Amino acid sequence: MIILSNDDGFNARGLRTLRDEVARVADVVIVAPENEQSAMGHAITLTVPLKVREVREKGEFIGYAVNGTPADCIKIAVSTLLPEPPEMVISGINQGGNLGTCVIYSGTVSAATEAIIMGIPAIAVSLNSWESTDFSTAAEFIRQLIPVIRKNGLPQGVALNINVPAVPRGEIQGVAITRQGKSRVIETFDRRVDPRKNIYYWMAGEMRFDEVDEETDCEMVAENYISITPIHYDLTCFPVLEELKRWNLDLGWNQKPEK
Repeated sequence: MIILSNDDGFNARGLRTLRDEVARVADVVIVAPENEQSAMGHAITLTVPLKVREVREKGEFIGYAVNGTPADCIKIAVSTLLPEPPEMVISGINQGGNLGTCVIYSGTVSAATEAIIMGIPAIAVSLNSWESTDFSTAAEFIRQLIPVIRKNGLPQGVALNINVPAVPRGEIQGVAITRQGKSRVIETFDRRVDPRKNIYYWMAGEMRFDEVDEETDCEMVAENYISITPIHYDLTCFPVLEELKRWNLDLGWNQKPEK
């Protein structure tokens, strides 16, 4: 069984297209947020109860809608809702790319990250467009990828972050194994005033890519390649770890061993 989740919400077209395609090669159950949870990152719900709604359509069990975050969905699915651990978690298909540092903000990626924390192989998949509603190419690619993952396995603690260009299938140039690029959102805040004279803001902005390198997800998707980036949740910067050990940072706090 494969769990499908996302951050766009239970009824999002990308998720439903993914379900139709993956169901051709596996038993699937959706466990996804009741409502949109975009850019929630790896947030979890601690101060309010989680409500779970079983969803059936035309008498067929589809899955569970949860009034929580993507990470909540994976946690409660694996620990409580399902009778046994899933074979895999696939999160998406997200409306909009999750490239570069967007992975930090992404609820879609965080659902996959939560899965690998729990020891379950996982994929996050995104369509690199905010407008296109054609998720068929991305869904087809994921269906074809599943047998490859079954055959080879994923290393423990590693998920695949996949981004698919929003172009017709015939314009896809190929598949590129990439590293995460460097990007940032340049925010703007639109100041407004409500009828009671209270000031509020709408956040907007645009993505800026800070490097042009064909090894990155950002660049290869721009060239109409499907990018596959292996990611993990260990944020340790190992080269600097060794450097810090040479800084003599005990500052008098280390206890002297007893004689």
